[in-house]
Amino acid sequence: MSLFEVSPEWSELVVRSPTTPSTYVRLFDWARVDDHEITFAVEVAADGLRARLDSVSASVWDRAGDLTEFLDGLARDFRGWEGDRAWVTNQLVLTAVFHSGGHVQLSWGLRPGMLAEDSWECSVTTTLEAGEQMSRVAADVRSFLHQG
Repeated sequence: MSLFEVSPEWSELVVRSPTTPSTYVRLFDWARVDDHEITFAVEVAADGLRARLDSVSASVWDRAGDLTEFLDGLARDFRGWEGDRAWVTNQLVLTAVFHSGGHVQLSWGLRPGMLAEDSWECSVTTTLEAGEQMSRVAADVRSFLHQG
């Protein structure tokens, strides 16, 4: 089983945790809204948990910045960093923590929106090698988000 599964048209990207392959994050249903905004769906799964958001928006106006730039920064810092690093939007939160042994824990958090009356949140954590695996995730997410 591969850690990264990509369809030929980049319509889907799956990132699996190598230590627990049943834990994964799936990005799919990419669509361009206009020249400045895209949407995509996100599904996370782990033992006993599955959650999905059908429409996550990413635009050039997001205060969080470009997700691919965040991931590229993690890949560049393969020797490690102190504390948590986070990329946060209203619906998707990605937190990265560097651990000894050259591993990065990526916690992928989903929430339908901060203002939802009956709100929920969940997250799954994938652990990747700081070097090659982190670089590959950054490149694959870039290809997925910047398609079309």
